[in-house]
This record gives sequence, structure tokens and C-alpha cells, in this order.
Amino acid sequence: MSKYNALWMWIEENQKEDFKMTFSEIESITGFPIDHSFLTYKKELLDFGYHVKKISMKNQFVVFERKCELITNIDKLHTTKLGVD
Repeated sequence: MSKYNALWMWIEENQKEDFKMTFSEIESITGFPIDHSFLTYKKELLDFGYHVKKISMKNQFVVFERKCELITNIDKLHTTKLGVD
């Protein structure tokens, strides 16, 4: 189990498209302040259908983005290829 699992579950359950969370909001969900390990753990978020778009250390926020568009583009590519063959 990941130390950020509570955050990943919260993100998955809220199902927003693109959204921004402050470090304080993230801390209220995880129970601990965000640290440099977040850079390593953020790749786990892909399993929940999202990725980290931007991290601002100066302004202390993270922007998350739903990766549905990536799946849609792959589906379009598949459909196009099937139509040509």
C-alpha cells in the first residue's frame, strides 16, 4: 500500500477532470505534509486514471489531470486503423 493511497482514492472517487489542490488540502487527506517522495509516488496515480500535470513548490499546489483524453486518442487510432485494413 502506497503512502499516498488515501489521496489517490480521493481523486478517483471525486472524478473531476482537471483540478488544483493546495499542499494543505493534500495534507488534510493524507494526514502528513507533501514531501519530495511525492515525485516518485506520483506515477502510481496513472493506475487511478489521472496524472500530475504541474507541481508548484513556490505557490504550494498540484494540478491533476484526468487521462481519459489519452485513452480516447488511442481508441480513435485503433478505429482508424481498423477502417483502413
